[in-house]
Amino acid sequence: MYRFFVASVLAMLVSVTAVSGAEKVSKEQIKGLDEQVQEIKTNALGIAAELNRLEEKLLYPSNTQLSVFVSLAPKQKFRLDAIEIQLDGKTVAHYLYAQKELEALQGGGVQRLYTGNIKHGAHDLQVSFSGKSGGGELKQSASFKITKDVTPKIVGITLAAPGAANQTIAIKDW
Repeated sequence: MYRFFVASVLAMLVSVTAVSGAEKVSKEQIKGLDEQVQEIKTNALGIAAELNRLEEKLLYPSNTQLSVFVSLAPKQKFRLDAIEIQLDGKTVAHYLYAQKELEALQGGGVQRLYTGNIKHGAHDLQVSFSGKSGGGELKQSASFKITKDVTPKIVGITLAAPGAANQTIAIKDW
């Protein structure tokens, strides 16, 4: 349906262009057409957003959904290079960070690292990250037990440099 909608809009624009070449079009008509195009763009973006929401509900039903988010502990200045998440011994997420992404995390940002489906019950979650701190290499890993019930499970992972007041890797349910 979305492709049909976009194709219709393009066909309309082509026909308007052909007509405008054949006869002089007033500024008011162009302004009206411009407003119609903007309205169509807004509608198309709304439809795309709704399709994304529906797709997520279909792919990740709430009774099996697990989402994992990552953030840095406040005032952390170490450079995070990569993070890996393993669930029950299988790697489910691996991410390499660019400078802008690291700056966003250092500024208090949160990144969704993984969304997937898991069965009810206990699961092993292993978090590993690497980076640089104080000029030296930094590699940390930790294992956690999480329990999935019938509601969506949302886990927040907070990373910190060694020697900080808090743990280097901490998780909590959100």
